[in-house]
Amino acid sequence: MQDSYHYQLIARAIAQIDAAHAAGTSLTLSALARKLHMSEAHFQKCFTAWAGVSPLRYMQYLKLDLAKDLLRQRHPLTAVAQETGLSGSARLHDLVLRWEAMTPGEFARKGAGLLINWGSFDTPYGPALVMGTSRGICGLAFSAEMGEATAYQDLATRWPAATFVENPEALEQWVTAAFAQRGVVALHLSGRAFQIKVWEALLQIPEGAVATYQDIAIAIGAPKATRAAGTAIGRNPVAALIPCHRALRKSGGLGGYHWGLTTKRVLLAREAARAEANGSRMPHAALATDND
Repeated sequence: MQDSYHYQLIARAIAQIDAAHAAGTSLTLSALARKLHMSEAHFQKCFTAWAGVSPLRYMQYLKLDLAKDLLRQRHPLTAVAQETGLSGSARLHDLVLRWEAMTPGEFARKGAGLLINWGSFDTPYGPALVMGTSRGICGLAFSAEMGEATAYQDLATRWPAATFVENPEALEQWVTAAFAQRGVVALHLSGRAFQIKVWEALLQIPEGAVATYQDIAIAIGAPKATRAAGTAIGRNPVAALIPCHRALRKSGGLGGYHWGLTTKRVLLAREAARAEANGSRMPHAALATDND
């Protein structure tokens, strides 16, 4: 709940910073705190607790040109993967993702005979709706912008023949580990072969780094399929854990984001801030796969 509260503050701060930018002005720390109806001391405390860096430093990460800066500094995907590897010692946290994809037969059955638990959770990035099978999380949608009903429909239509039961307790351990960035989270993915390859490539992008859609197409051996890769990125069913927010246009533009561009900016800004605070330009999570 506390993290969710901090996220709401930061989302409001983005709106104020953007408004000032559009007017050709900038905000001081004290002015921004006043606009958020907070004391400067409380504002600083909240931001530092959530982001790990000072509010002034974090405000720099929230600027509209963050994506271009990240592309200049932490790009491309192939170089990032070669430099960091998947088992290096520079990781920022101890989150391990274990994932498997549906078999072609399971995909064709569209979830028939499958029980999917779902629940609503408060997260560091606002409210989220999470779904999962006995084998792992199969859907995670940030619902602040689209609303819970739309988020539910979005995720449920990916498994049209499944049975859905509201049972957040069945998912709580995975959700807690995911947002604490500590422990093991299982993922159970439903997608076509090309989509699965794209999502696997996204998992190779370290926290604090970004890649372009074209980088990802090249990484999966389909350099001419940039547009198709972008479409697959947009169909990612698991927000944040499969980091589609780290995929940008070649120009440095944010591109789209299924769960709202404000959320994408906050995700990128927080990850860049944490990378800096931990003294590593490109830290990353440990990754395990049951899909080898």
